[in-house]
Amino acid sequence: MSNTEPSVFTRIIAREIPAEIVFESDSVIAIRDIAPKAPVHLLVVPKSQQYRNVAELAAGDPALLADVVAVAQSLADEHTGGEFRLVFNTGESAGQTVFHVHAHVMGTNAPGLKLTEGTLVE
Repeated sequence: MSNTEPSVFTRIIAREIPAEIVFESDSVIAIRDIAPKAPVHLLVVPKSQQYRNVAELAAGDPALLADVVAVAQSLADEHTGGEFRLVFNTGESAGQTVFHVHAHVMGTNAPGLKLTEGTLVE
């Protein structure tokens, strides 16, 4: 994707592509992942597609990164009782498929179900 082409997230933000939006502010949107890897799997996405990955975001706009993390915590409080896994994939070999920085918020919402180290659900 070149920087001139809108990412799938930019198209969701513009309402060109449907998504289940669970949170939105002036700077961040959060949606349900369409291919969840955990019982609760949300994506927190800065509305600017300026940053391809979390390292670029941290260097370029640490306040926006802090906002992404704060939104992740708030969503986890609401959807998973506050316990969650926060994942940023950086680079194709690490599993990044959309090069518009985004955080995966994963957790469970069922009693007795938990995420364990090295797995997504047990």
